[in-house]
Amino acid sequence: MTDLNEYECEMLDTLLEAFGVPDSLTRDQVMLLFDQDESAAFAMIQILIREGLVKGTGEHGPYDLPQKLVLKPKGEKFLKSGGFLRRYHQEQQKPVEVGGTLAKLQQQNMRLQNLRLSNEALIADLKKRLSKLETLQYLWWGLIVVALIIGYILG
Repeated sequence: MTDLNEYECEMLDTLLEAFGVPDSLTRDQVMLLFDQDESAAFAMIQILIREGLVKGTGEHGPYDLPQKLVLKPKGEKFLKSGGFLRRYHQEQQKPVEVGGTLAKLQQQNMRLQNLRLSNEALIADLKKRLSKLETLQYLWWGLIVVALIIGYILG
């Protein structure tokens, strides 16, 4: 939502308000709203579809306007609660917590770096222990082979 400006929010609200009693708009009606600018209309309708407020029906290509748009109940509720413009103004009033967030990220970064270093030390220790155990295992195999040879010679 933060990528929309105030004008785009007004346009989206106007488009939602344009749905009449049958809760649908034809492609021609949408084109009239956007002064025949199909690319702008397509972009705005994609936002409404992505938000789940309208549904496109009829045959259309992947980059064409649908033949008919149907307003979903979620879209009607969204418009009654203030629409995109209200959401935009609410986001503009949120306090910016850049400094607090930066400090938290730096703390988290330090904690993760310490965890990484301790894990690397643990891995190095485990590799040393594994190496010692492998050496001990080879020694036992060697002793078993020597014992078998001595047993074969004596027996």
